[in-house]
Amino acid sequence: MRIALIAFCFGVWLLQQQAALPSERWLWVLPLLSAALLLPTFSHVLFKTVRRLGIALLYAALGFAWAAWRADLRLADRLPDHWQGVDLTVMGVVSDLPQINARGERFVLDVEQVITPHAPSLKRIQLTRYWPQKGDRIPTVRAGERWQFTVRLKRPYGTHNPHGFDLEAWMLERGIAGSGYVRDTPQPQRSDARAATPGAWIAATRAAIRERIVFTLGDAPYAGVIAALVIGDQRSIPHEQWRSFTRTGVNHLLSISGLHVTMIAALAGWVVAFGWRRWPRAAERLPARQAGLLAAVLAACAYAVLAGFQVPAQRTLFMLGVLALAFWGRREPRPFSALTWALFAVLLIDPWAVLSAGFWLSFGAMAVILWVTFGRVALPDKLRGWVTVQAAVTLALAPALLLLFQQVSIVSPLANAVAIPLVSWLVTPLALLGVVAPPLWHAAAWLMEWLGQGLAWASRISPAPWAVAARPAPDGWTTLLAVVGTVWLLLPRGFPLRVLGGLLWLPLVFPQQTIVAPNSFQADVIDVGQGTAILIRTANHALLYDTGPAFADSDSGERIIVPYLRASGVGELSGVMVSHDDNDHSGGLQSVLRDIPTGWLLHGLPDKSPLLSAAPQPRHCYRGQHWQWDGIRFEILNPPATAYAESNRRDNDFSCVLKVSRGGQSLLITGDAERRGELELLESGADLSATVLMAGHHGSRTSSLAEFVEQVQPRVGVFSVGYRNRFNHPHPQVVARYREVNARILRSDTGGLIQLTFDEAGVTASEYHPSHRRYWQYSAP
Repeated sequence: MRIALIAFCFGVWLLQQQAALPSERWLWVLPLLSAALLLPTFSHVLFKTVRRLGIALLYAALGFAWAAWRADLRLADRLPDHWQGVDLTVMGVVSDLPQINARGERFVLDVEQVITPHAPSLKRIQLTRYWPQKGDRIPTVRAGERWQFTVRLKRPYGTHNPHGFDLEAWMLERGIAGSGYVRDTPQPQRSDARAATPGAWIAATRAAIRERIVFTLGDAPYAGVIAALVIGDQRSIPHEQWRSFTRTGVNHLLSISGLHVTMIAALAGWVVAFGWRRWPRAAERLPARQAGLLAAVLAACAYAVLAGFQVPAQRTLFMLGVLALAFWGRREPRPFSALTWALFAVLLIDPWAVLSAGFWLSFGAMAVILWVTFGRVALPDKLRGWVTVQAAVTLALAPALLLLFQQVSIVSPLANAVAIPLVSWLVTPLALLGVVAPPLWHAAAWLMEWLGQGLAWASRISPAPWAVAARPAPDGWTTLLAVVGTVWLLLPRGFPLRVLGGLLWLPLVFPQQTIVAPNSFQADVIDVGQGTAILIRTANHALLYDTGPAFADSDSGERIIVPYLRASGVGELSGVMVSHDDNDHSGGLQSVLRDIPTGWLLHGLPDKSPLLSAAPQPRHCYRGQHWQWDGIRFEILNPPATAYAESNRRDNDFSCVLKVSRGGQSLLITGDAERRGELELLESGADLSATVLMAGHHGSRTSSLAEFVEQVQPRVGVFSVGYRNRFNHPHPQVVARYREVNARILRSDTGGLIQLTFDEAGVTASEYHPSHRRYWQYSAP
């Protein structure tokens, strides 16, 4: 049965790798074809083999069909194209904890009614209510309330880069049909302070507990951690704290983990069983053991629901349910069978769980623990067993961590050795008991502060490899080889040649990297939405031109650029250029400088810009600067050196204009240079001809003058723009100018990351999104 369940899960995973959903008729044909293998054959041995294969294929086909059917239903709920950007009046219940940031409050609304005539039916949407330009920034939306809003929505759509976060998959899993913002007119109206639905009651309860934690702890530095442990609100944890938890490998403890759910279940089961034995009349009807099992499962279920029913909590809850059924029937529990049934249950309920990193890390960690502890003849003492489990989990999860995040915490085993007992047996119980006795939250926060200071120190150990090891993103086969090698290494003592399992790790430890040949260069236009970030690589150097925008709660440097640099094997930058003082070009600078060693900064920023405080060797860019790397020429064409003394010059016209050349091929990047900047270039007498031109100011009408485009004569025009951006970039007139010179048009909002290769074969341009699309990703027109 385990093989059949695993095959079902494989079918679910396989569906999530498809670029398009199969037609409905194939969903019925696949199981029938697999069932045909179950027909008897003449050979008994052959029949048994074919029958097992047929059963596995049948369950895989059923898993594939089940996931496809669920996906078809979920995609049917999404906002239709022609309703994007149209005002809709909706009524619904705030079903999650609203998140407050610098721009407003963001929340999820479970739609009960779409009031606008002939509008599509929507079930769940994500909204932002922006703060007023004048007045107090007081949150007005609370979890569990029923509101009527006029909203303007767009379909789920994110950035598309290799190994990047998939926003559309995240929204699909959560059933979010569209995202947008609340209109100020007509005025939003609250209908009920507490909607009479189970979801509203749970959301309101979680919100009330969070408010009590904030009121009790005030400005305590680790109040957010206490909220995360009690109600699963990880977003309450400050960014710097979460960063130190991640770098030390203890982030799994600072959320609702399976360990916490198991502890609460065990405690509830023991207390109920203890009291039940002392109540003879109750014990006659139901044995104390079974009463304890029932209490344990109910307590785990309540805690998991209160914490948002995340994947680790789901996995633990389903495993506890399977084990409780086995104990209830007085059968010998089989941990691997329980884990398999839990895996099946999670994917039956949520087929998109396989797309989340938490799913693989959660089930992987539990599988490793079972592999090294159960079924062994010689059991080690407690200390040795603890060390063995920690080492095994660290080793086994390393391939997955490198594949998903391109980094592994080296200090994780030591950090977890201290953090696991402290958080699981002291901080978490005190935090949960604080719900009925709030002063206990102070004790939990004090312990967490002591631990947090140690973890912050460990995360800053220098040099960097002593805290975190970063490697380029491995491919699937490399990761699979390392996993097989890990299973081999963790076989029980007595198996011959276990050490040879380490050989299967070699492709992971020494991965193949993209090599740029001498006298060639590669430019990657990273998809950062409405902004610019371009990675330029030669044989031995790397330059980052602009760092994308900052967001309300983070920036593109941390979310997009740094992960892409790591995945691409760029461990350090020879230099960074920030074209000018504009958020969509400089917003990610601080994160890039913090996480990636950088040689120097060339910029068009004001002298007193706070962004320069941590910059290495900062200096202004100006016309005439040039250098050569590996046979590739780099030159700054604008602004003039005298520009920085001009008080009436617009910020956009300070843009550093960079030209990168090899032979007769070149790339010209003008930043946000507008009419003045382009006229200065035309009057400078510089050679402006270029094979590829980055459209100035994202295709705004203030840039890409007709005479400028005519002078450059690009074969390729690249527009770095965000999907349905509020500026309506690029302007149709500007696009027409590029078409008039027969330039090929590439756009990051439709193509995702754009890779340009300049070598002996000429200039090659490719787009990431069209060739790596999944069925849930929208193809923007």
